[in-house]
Amino acid sequence: MATRGRAGEVFSMLRPLKRKSELGEALAIELGRLSVFDLQRISAFVEAEANKVPSPYREKVRPYFTEQLFGSYFRLMRMHGDGTLKAMDGRIKDEKAFEEYCLMAMEESENRDRGQYGWYYYLVSCFTMFVLEEPGHPVGMPFPGGFIVERRGDNYYCPIREKEKDVPFALCNFCPAMQSEI
Repeated sequence: MATRGRAGEVFSMLRPLKRKSELGEALAIELGRLSVFDLQRISAFVEAEANKVPSPYREKVRPYFTEQLFGSYFRLMRMHGDGTLKAMDGRIKDEKAFEEYCLMAMEESENRDRGQYGWYYYLVSCFTMFVLEEPGHPVGMPFPGGFIVERRGDNYYCPIREKEKDVPFALCNFCPAMQSEI
């Protein structure tokens, strides 16, 4: 799995990819290196992080954290296993954003130590945003103030999409969702 040094290597390898099928397969191979034990440790880390969120918001958002990190992982692995990824047609929709995402993840790997599994988040989110063209946060995810990530037709809307522009290493800067009207 991508550790601090490996994360930079992985995103450097992903960066020149142009097709969704290539990117999805490369992500599946990298994330496929995880063992069941690795996934259990990631789950324990996510649970500990979720416990830091104040109640009652914690109880509302916890299932969305799980979907964001593990639902996407299992979806990727299923699509890899059944051949759906290889059959995907088309280029990465926003190649410039994808390249910037890879550069951000490479920089993040040099500047911050998120532990052995910190890069899992960036790899899974890369699949969600650039292969599936879905938002980094799952549809329905609540945010303080009663706002949620929504899907209307073929478009996604997020209440924090434009609010995180100045936050270094934020997924929001690369997310395909549009800012919802608040």
